[in-house]
Amino acid sequence: MGCTRYGGRPKAGACEFCILLWKTRRHGLFRNKKGGLLKREQKVRFIRYPGGKQRLLSYLMPHLPTRESIKGVYVEPFVGGGAVFLALEPQKALLADINPVLIDLYRGLRAYPKIVWKIFKSFPHTKKGYYKIRDTKERDDLAYRAARTLYLNRTCFKGMWRENADGEFNVGYGGQERRWVISQNTLSSVARSLRRAKLVISDFEEVIGSCSKEDFLFLDPPYRPGERELQHEHYVYSKFYYDDHKRLANSLKMATKRGVRWAMTTSNHKDIVSLFHGCHIVALTIGTGNRPGLLTNNSSEVLIRNYEETSQ
Repeated sequence: MGCTRYGGRPKAGACEFCILLWKTRRHGLFRNKKGGLLKREQKVRFIRYPGGKQRLLSYLMPHLPTRESIKGVYVEPFVGGGAVFLALEPQKALLADINPVLIDLYRGLRAYPKIVWKIFKSFPHTKKGYYKIRDTKERDDLAYRAARTLYLNRTCFKGMWRENADGEFNVGYGGQERRWVISQNTLSSVARSLRRAKLVISDFEEVIGSCSKEDFLFLDPPYRPGERELQHEHYVYSKFYYDDHKRLANSLKMATKRGVRWAMTTSNHKDIVSLFHGCHIVALTIGTGNRPGLLTNNSSEVLIRNYEETSQ
């Protein structure tokens, strides 16, 4: 699956990923909702999420179908930070995750973007204030919970998502610098996109099982690049064992039989890749690797899909 990386124009025999990588590096572009291309700086930034694909959009989007070509529902069983959903802007979507705090953030923002922003702005600007908000019991108000989650996410250490044995968020303070990367316009834009989506708290198997022909699945399950299992990680709901990979592979095989198209990013470990015999596999030369928050040229990640390359 490996391929030599080329410093300039790809040479004869270069793999499809290296060719696409050269094109996107050359132009600094990614695909928008109409299938056209946008400059990288136009990407919507929302939450910091470990393993999120925000910075890989220009490499991933050329492999995915356009908004118009998805005749059914766009589905993400592991929505996480929602980077691909926000870049693609499908007409109809089903966004799911097993993390209820994350889905409540999306629900609160979709319903009350202005209120969420107002509360977000009112939170403290100091380390002491961060710990006061973090250690205060959550309120029942959905808008407040969404704003609190967003505040903690943008001001905690490296955007980690971790809880203690009592289910309480326990990540240390990281600073205010990344808090103001987002604006009220950012939240309003995300809220508009979310109005086209159904949001559910669910295990991936049930979500995949609900898909039918004409639907498109994008999957970014929890994984540690290059490894077989994810057992110990710095954010919650991240344990994903080999049995989970097998369950996921079986669910996708059944979805393929129903005519569902899908694409997935995952670890390049041989045992995982072997579960998808007959699929199209592209090595991600650039990826997140094993160090949270940092890109690497040796990511040990792959993109697996069950359909032929989309036309550009």
